Amino acid sequence: MIKATLGRRADAALETLFAFLFRRPLNPYLLSVLGVLISLSGAVSFARGALPLGGILLLLGGFFDAVDGAVARHNGTSSSFGAFLDSTLDRIVDMAVLLGILMHYAKAGDLPLALLAGIASIASVLVSYTKARAESIVSDFNGGIMERFERVVLLVIGALTGYLPLCLGIVAVGSGITAIQRVAMAYREMAQVDASAQGEES
Repeated sequence: MIKATLGRRADAALETLFAFLFRRPLNPYLLSVLGVLISLSGAVSFARGALPLGGILLLLGGFFDAVDGAVARHNGTSSSFGAFLDSTLDRIVDMAVLLGILMHYAKAGDLPLALLAGIASIASVLVSYTKARAESIVSDFNGGIMERFERVVLLVIGALTGYLPLCLGIVAVGSGITAIQRVAMAYREMAQVDASAQGEES
């Protein structure tokens, strides 16, 4: 929600604050992979119980995830495959991070929080799946109270402040609500598509 609202202003801010990244053409794929490797290191840190370190690495990986698209747009190298790769890598990171958190709580013997991490993972995947499935029929499908940006920010805040269980609960509930919102949005949008198709046939 926040990322969609900021839009191009986020790109302008990145270009101003990190101008050195935009002076020479950089391969956005390399930035994407670097961001994923850092985020996966964060997932391992979560699994090992090093929550603050996991939060820092997830934040750093998220930075590269934000920069790769801005660099591609700045250099005019945006592509359909780039968007596909970015989305796929995001899903890998999302599931790995929540799996790491689940493993941390499971090893600590805190099964309720391990279950909560599992629920958050399922709900997060549903948010992404509903978008991907809807966009096969409806273009530019966005919306909901909690998209990936909000989820990552909450997990980072939780890991760094010690309030990870609270933030994890917010992610689980918010993602579940977002998935339901997207199902409702898809119903409305696809009903219009069907109505238009029936009108053309008649």
